[in-house]
Amino acid sequence: MKAMKSYGLALIIIIGFGLWFLTGVLVQGGKGPEQGEKSVAEAIEGADGGPITAAVEASGLGKEHPHAEGATDPSLSIAERAAEKSDEEGTLRSVRTKTFTIQPMPLRATLRGATAAKALVTAVAKTSDTVVSVAVTEGQSVAVGDLICTLENGTRQAGVNQAKAALAQAEAALVKAQADLKTNESLRAKDLVSANSGEGFTADLSAAEANYEAATVGVDNALAELARTEIRATVPGVIQRPLAEVGDTLGIGGACASIVQLDPMVFVGSVPQSRIDLARLGLAAEIKTINGSKAKGAVTYVAVSADPATRSFGVEIEFANPGGQIKDGLTAEAVVDLGTIPAHLLPQSIMTLDSEGDLGVQTVQDGKVVFQPITIIQDTREGVWVSGLAASVDVIVLGQEYVTDGQQVAATNEK
Repeated sequence: MKAMKSYGLALIIIIGFGLWFLTGVLVQGGKGPEQGEKSVAEAIEGADGGPITAAVEASGLGKEHPHAEGATDPSLSIAERAAEKSDEEGTLRSVRTKTFTIQPMPLRATLRGATAAKALVTAVAKTSDTVVSVAVTEGQSVAVGDLICTLENGTRQAGVNQAKAALAQAEAALVKAQADLKTNESLRAKDLVSANSGEGFTADLSAAEANYEAATVGVDNALAELARTEIRATVPGVIQRPLAEVGDTLGIGGACASIVQLDPMVFVGSVPQSRIDLARLGLAAEIKTINGSKAKGAVTYVAVSADPATRSFGVEIEFANPGGQIKDGLTAEAVVDLGTIPAHLLPQSIMTLDSEGDLGVQTVQDGKVVFQPITIIQDTREGVWVSGLAASVDVIVLGQEYVTDGQQVAATNEK
């Protein structure tokens, strides 16, 4: 144990001496300020070198090794080295190409927003009275004409009966007036009465007809007033609160229930101002909600004024929602079909960079490599849609990293 401690102490002393030897400073007195200072290494080696310098030179470690004649310049890229080698050997680099033609690229815009009910309609009373029955419950689906609430009819039924009695009386008077006029006409035809005697009967008939029309209107009004005691749905949808209760007194315009119209439904989103020129009515769209429900619809509204806070324009897309499967207020996104634009669909693997760092593809024209810069429009699972190429172009799909712009190549085109 003592021996190990001694060895460790000796090792520490040796390391310390070595560090001092490399970085330490030896001072000789009597030579003025800073004139007697020199490093330990310089004191041992001297100005012209010493045993350490001689050993390094003898080993050859200090010599520079210039590139051998004909060696490849390490600063060249792989493609430049391959081109240089092909030129020296007089052979053409083999590459594989494929012809890509321009095609219509679907132009789509993705909007984020939420679903919304087409309408929220309140079933209101058109007359005043007390609620005697409620025929629906919250969450129940209703169709147009379904009974929602019933009000006390009061004397309305009696009013109907009275109006019908007045109508019967008017009808009888009309029949009598018609018969009297017909009898008078028969007598005048036989010259049994004066020629102007029919004027009175004609006037009586006109009055009877007017009374009959008034009585008919009275019956219609009485029936309409009675019908107003039954509050019915005016739109299809789902019942939602507030919902009236039996015993509530409703005035004209009082709410019996709210009806949420879920079919059709609308998607409410917004379009950024940079793309508002592309938005127009009638564009087809696909809607997908946060819970995975899908639907197809069309743009039915585009705002003409931007939101001051977001500088975007509101958009509504109406879509069918049979059975109310998609609920109101769900987070959703809509992919709007804006038409097509001409572009090329390329695999991402064939894209490369030129010496300036520009993105593009290596093409072959008349047996020579031509670098063509491109602009990426959209990245999809099928490939990358790009612009900047001719209508039909032969692009190198294998070996593009080993050739340079302007190099002669032996190209084989894929079918």
